[in-house]
Amino acid sequence: MHSDPVADMVTRIRNASAARHKSVMVPFSELKQRIADILRTEGFVGTVAVIGEMPRKMLDIELRYDGDRAPLIAGINRESRPSVRRYLKSRAIPRLRNGFGTLILTTSRGLMTDRQARREGVGGEVLCSVW
Repeated sequence: MHSDPVADMVTRIRNASAARHKSVMVPFSELKQRIADILRTEGFVGTVAVIGEMPRKMLDIELRYDGDRAPLIAGINRESRPSVRRYLKSRAIPRLRNGFGTLILTTSRGLMTDRQARREGVGGEVLCSVW
């Protein structure tokens, strides 16, 4: 059992992307599925499929690459950790990499990107950053 399942997911994606794998398998949870859906919506990954049944349900996340086979995910980091939580107010949410990166936040209105949170005027816990 992992003490931080989101950090495990982020690390699996980072390692698979660096190794140029076609896809990566991640143990399923609702939170991880919503994070993967945001990554798909933002264009960082391809399809996201749920495979199997509980208790061995997995997420199959297709990784995307450009024409030179360079990963579209140049970097992905876990920002808030179980030991050190990072919360931001709506006005304090920064633009990551001059708008080319994305922060994923968990807010009172659910999981959303930094752009959505600024537009709706809500803050929350910063889960991870992707660029």
